[in-house]
Amino acid sequence: MLEVHQRLLSLYCALIVAEQLTYERIHGRIGSTDELIQLLLRDPWFTWLSPLLDLLLRIDQLLTDDAFDITHENVAHLVAEVRNLTHPSIEGDGFERAYYEALRRAPDVLHAHFHVTRALQTEAA
Repeated sequence: MLEVHQRLLSLYCALIVAEQLTYERIHGRIGSTDELIQLLLRDPWFTWLSPLLDLLLRIDQLLTDDAFDITHENVAHLVAEVRNLTHPSIEGDGFERAYYEALRRAPDVLHAHFHVTRALQTEAA
């Protein structure tokens, strides 16, 4: 599960960079990291990334909180959620459509997606 978390975090970072570049082409340069964080939290341009952040936080909580038991069921459930969330769709809406578009325009996102799918295969084995 740790590898899935690390790969998913890399994917999230690649998506942020890809969205930042596209946003800046349209709206102008983002002046600081603080401004980017505020945009990630509040701007509709970036809100589609929220389900991925939520999933990352839940995995992180499972991995770091001593109050949670890491059971096969917990891991299987989270792996299924990662698999479902990282399933792009040209016909979808919300996250799956935006994810599809990001995969098409950003090689780093595609690369990170590949590593997530590999980690999911390893976790399932």
